[in-house]
Amino acid sequence: MIRISDRDEALSQRVDLPRIAYLASVYPARSETFVYREVQAMRRRGWPVITIALHAPPEPPESIVRSPQPPTVLVYGHACRSTLRGSLKELVRHPIRSMRTFGCALRDIWQCRTQEPMTRNVRVFGQAVAAIGLAHRLRPKHIAAIHCHFAHAPTTIGMYTAMQLEIPFSFVGHANDLLERRSLLTPKLKRAAFVACISTWHRTLYQQQVPRPEGQYPVIRCGVEVGTWGTSPKRSSVNGCHLLTLCRLVEKKGVDTLIRALAILRRNDQKWRLTIAGSGPDTMRLRALATHLDCNEAITWLGPVDADCVPGLLAGADAFVLPCREDQRGDRDGIPVVLMEAMAAGVPVVAGDLPSIRDLIQSGQTGILVPGNDATALADALVQLWHNPSQQRWLAEEGRKIVIEEFSQTTNIARLERALQNSLGLGSRSIGPTVQRTTSQRPRVRAAV
Repeated sequence: MIRISDRDEALSQRVDLPRIAYLASVYPARSETFVYREVQAMRRRGWPVITIALHAPPEPPESIVRSPQPPTVLVYGHACRSTLRGSLKELVRHPIRSMRTFGCALRDIWQCRTQEPMTRNVRVFGQAVAAIGLAHRLRPKHIAAIHCHFAHAPTTIGMYTAMQLEIPFSFVGHANDLLERRSLLTPKLKRAAFVACISTWHRTLYQQQVPRPEGQYPVIRCGVEVGTWGTSPKRSSVNGCHLLTLCRLVEKKGVDTLIRALAILRRNDQKWRLTIAGSGPDTMRLRALATHLDCNEAITWLGPVDADCVPGLLAGADAFVLPCREDQRGDRDGIPVVLMEAMAAGVPVVAGDLPSIRDLIQSGQTGILVPGNDATALADALVQLWHNPSQQRWLAEEGRKIVIEEFSQTTNIARLERALQNSLGLGSRSIGPTVQRTTSQRPRVRAAV
């Protein structure tokens, strides 16, 4: 495990580190807390971070991030005119570079035309226009690199923006963006300075697509702040077993499997209870299913909850359950951060058996994995867990241990820093007093396809 000493932490605050831009679809987003927590951690480490969002959040940012935040650069929405004006100005002031970026986008569309829907490929040209406008707006900010969360539209715009500014870019792929909504993945993998892999499954996927040295595909988890999660108290079986799930209510999360398992469990023991926190397009369908299976009275539907509420919910749970799976469109989860949070809180977890999740949960060691579509298997696993207190304690302890060792934010921010330092040619000098770069020293985005 990588540990950052207090001396290193203080030293990094004094360093003149280069300015980094973080680009995401929405920032901040309630369902993507790992992005703003990573940004906050980078800022604490001394990195001047500018945040960029393609779209404004549907709710006030202060309702998601409680502490004051610097303003986020918006690409679309009310900033769309600024982006379009920036594109025109960039074309006038840097015509050759702009035409080169446009030409690269057109080549990407042509070469990927058989791999993706035409509507998505046409959209790429509009994203290139937005990227050139964004580049113009970012020029006064002297960005050294762009780091993108999600491999579809954010990375498309980040890639062309970096190309226009002649700076490196990197990205993190998660789930839907690599499966159902994949876009230009091959050129992105070829041109990125590095690609952060949240699991070994992701690294294998990228290597199969574009083989590169492993150092350019570093495993960097979406870490959690382990110190903020106190372990849950020992539970008593007097009041029955309280299950908790927290997720967006969509098919791939497998909440219907959990409701079916609850109905099976309650046929033999009415003390089983379930709390469902979250909302989504499947809410009404899931409520109707619970009513049909005659177990709705055992379910507490909380709807969307603030991040501040999650520790309290976990403290009251006997097990956290997320039977995620591949949906009918081929979409599936990466490694849900909420699983890490539950394990960090010392709550036993039962999850769907997906390749990426096996990095976090070794079944029977750090949690339990079951087929995400099998309600009977899930019910059997929960019964076995509930009647085996020693297994509950073992899974809780080992689950928390693997999160501390491999999925903590401290460990993974250190990995991200190293990758950024290498991409900028800084090496270990980033913790020295005289880190400075000139524009001519910046690595450029490779235009290979």
